[in-house]
Amino acid sequence: MRKIGIIYGMESSFPPALVDRINSKAVPGVIAEHIRIGGVKMAEPSGYRLIIDRISHDIEFYRAYLKNAVLTGTIVINNPFWWSADDKFFNYALASQLGVAIPHTVVLPHKEHPSGTTAQSMRNLAFPLNWDEIFEYIGFPAFLKPFSGGGWKHVYKVNSRQEFFAAYDQTGSLCMTLQSAVDFDEYFRCYVIGQEKVRVMKYDPRQPHHLRYVKDSRASSQELHERVVRDCLTLCRALGYDFNTVEFAVQKGVPYAIDFLNPAPDADLYSVGEENFHWVVDSVAQLALDKALSDQEMNTHFHWSHYLGHASKHAAALS
Repeated sequence: MRKIGIIYGMESSFPPALVDRINSKAVPGVIAEHIRIGGVKMAEPSGYRLIIDRISHDIEFYRAYLKNAVLTGTIVINNPFWWSADDKFFNYALASQLGVAIPHTVVLPHKEHPSGTTAQSMRNLAFPLNWDEIFEYIGFPAFLKPFSGGGWKHVYKVNSRQEFFAAYDQTGSLCMTLQSAVDFDEYFRCYVIGQEKVRVMKYDPRQPHHLRYVKDSRASSQELHERVVRDCLTLCRALGYDFNTVEFAVQKGVPYAIDFLNPAPDADLYSVGEENFHWVVDSVAQLALDKALSDQEMNTHFHWSHYLGHASKHAAALS
């Protein structure tokens, strides 16, 4: 029996719907279930052919369990090794090398010393920072947001130096990025499943959470739609994510990728809407079945290491 398991946290609609959808297909030799985990013995097989991860970014115990599962032959969506290594600032840099439009972005030192460090730990930091150079590069308005985070937590829109410093003073020991704001006339959030299927959804981040998904999801042109789909696939194939969302803010016809590190993306019925919900449940169910029935080995190779090598060669050619 090839078992498919799912681990999750506070979600109440997507996990049971996914388990039910997989089991409703009645594929011989395959069953889906909700995982129960106790103490995890090192190097002991999980018993699952495939696990869908919705919570390990918040619970270190689950991340350790999933890495151990990969070691012993389980396929995990999304790969916990890639996810552990990734951050949004690196993603922006990689995307810019792949030809995807990205707003100007800088990563900033922690406002306060991280726990267990002192001023002596920061001896390599240029101080004071050249804020004039940073602000000239980014411009205002801008967004101050964590270099690796989600759920719109600790995100500040700043319109001036004064507003920036007032927000920066509230970030404590978080590592933050400052990114040029995009004055968008269209905004999309796209599901990307299996690095093959893309669902483009019109989205309005200015609305309350339950009203952000817009029913009319058509792009203003077929050309724009095709570019958004192409950029989605480029990003997720480079990053190696099989279940992700990619967000684009469109300004003067150019889709700027704003956020694409969402390996446990919102899939709640009451926020994404019924049509989007059924699409993502069906798509993930089929992906899970295809992988569970395949002879695929769990590949822990970092897809983006190819691009790191390419970047190194490019830098050497310029030196």
